[in-house]
Amino acid sequence: MSAAKVLIFAPVDEARDTHAKLQEAGCELRLGKASWDTPHGNNEGELAQMATGCDALMGTSIRNAPISRKVMESSAGLRVIAKYTIGVDDVDVESATELGILVCHGPTESNWGGVAEGTITAMLTMLKRTRERDRHLKEGGVWRDQKLQGTYLGARADGYAGITLGLIGLGRIGSRIATLLRPWKMRIIAADPYVPDAKFDEHGVTRVDLPTLLRESDVVSLHVVLTRETRHMIDAAQLALMKPTAILINTSRGPCVREAALTEALIRGQIGGAALDVFEEEPLARDSSLRNLGDQVLLSPHMVSSNVGSGLGPGIRWATESVLHALRGEVPDNVYNKEVIPRWERRFGGKRVI
Repeated sequence: MSAAKVLIFAPVDEARDTHAKLQEAGCELRLGKASWDTPHGNNEGELAQMATGCDALMGTSIRNAPISRKVMESSAGLRVIAKYTIGVDDVDVESATELGILVCHGPTESNWGGVAEGTITAMLTMLKRTRERDRHLKEGGVWRDQKLQGTYLGARADGYAGITLGLIGLGRIGSRIATLLRPWKMRIIAADPYVPDAKFDEHGVTRVDLPTLLRESDVVSLHVVLTRETRHMIDAAQLALMKPTAILINTSRGPCVREAALTEALIRGQIGGAALDVFEEEPLARDSSLRNLGDQVLLSPHMVSSNVGSGLGPGIRWATESVLHALRGEVPDNVYNKEVIPRWERRFGGKRVI
């Protein structure tokens, strides 16, 4: 039996131990440009050439040249594409499904749970004016300056209604946020056409459509995957619906928000502020106008899921096991495009290459 060939696109330093595990199982590894050398990786032509004859592709996010149909068609025996991350927006999933290829991802709770906690942290930082109070005191400002008053989030017995939090997406992250904030007694609404009413009821969330959410929310938080439907789902028209005091939080994917429209809305004071962990182009350009908006924005370098014991580590281990299962002719437990499984089993089920 010849060695199974595995292309690791955009490899990362912390995956080196799993490389050895794959080699011990009988895999021949091909390594793309490492993410510690370049944030973009190989171009499409280079990836297609390296993928020729491969049984599996795996790696972290790759921005310059997503895993396209051309790359997949380089190998008639390609079985699986395994991502270290939860996101698969850099893989042409539709083409993979048409070609009978499994796409696996890493929805590890350490990561998506971290996004939920980080989103709440961003919301509290903005509404409680944490940064402003700290800086004010360190710079010798007037004690208890009333300009530094924060926002009380929850409803109170004295008749104060509290704020309205609008969640765009009620999947793993959105529902965790709703669960964590339920004791705060704020009004939580969500827009998600793909989630049944029972899940809204379970988490104490009211279903609304997107325009209603944008009009009524004091905080709008995005928790969607990047698809054709969600790309630029927040544009000038949507921003125009929001309250002038509202905060926009994006910890999902940068291209879900049209950055130029958001920047313009912030400069004009059309909305109150934004907290962003993700951007249309990453790393964020040094001359980006977002860097010059002071406390009106809270910026983070795509690290909301990065906490001790989380990061890529759990996803790397999961992706490695997915590849090994697929190379043994077994269906992994984290397939994203589940509709392809019956066809895949007819092609590769029980057929080992390691």
